[in-house]
Amino acid sequence: MANPPENTSKNWFKYFQYQEGKETPGDARNVLLIIAALIAAVTFQAGVPPPGGVWQEGRRAGKATYAADKEAFYVFLISNTLALSSSVLVIISLTITFPLRFEILVAMASMIVTYGSAIFAVTPGRVRVPRFVDPKSYLP
Repeated sequence: MANPPENTSKNWFKYFQYQEGKETPGDARNVLLIIAALIAAVTFQAGVPPPGGVWQEGRRAGKATYAADKEAFYVFLISNTLALSSSVLVIISLTITFPLRFEILVAMASMIVTYGSAIFAVTPGRVRVPRFVDPKSYLP
């Protein structure tokens, strides 16, 4: 790695940008894989035990307490699911030529199914998927 420029405070953004002649595409792919894996881990961990936890007693036991605020819960659910899905897509795209690609695909698919089932398990019955997210709404 080259020495940083003398006046790094003004050029820090440019210094850390990808420079086609200096870095190899393999290095860029490795950095993207690390970032995508971190995003996938954080979003998975944020979604499986929902923010605020779950109700412990009563008729709502086991359901997300955060779902009491329907709009906020939808914003969290949609943005978290979008972040997880896009990071999994980046991981799959960058590892499609790896020797263990089948195992990676199985692991990614399993993570998505686990995430989906955990979300549906803690989402109260009265909170439904918005119409624009529900694939059945696009069928005639």
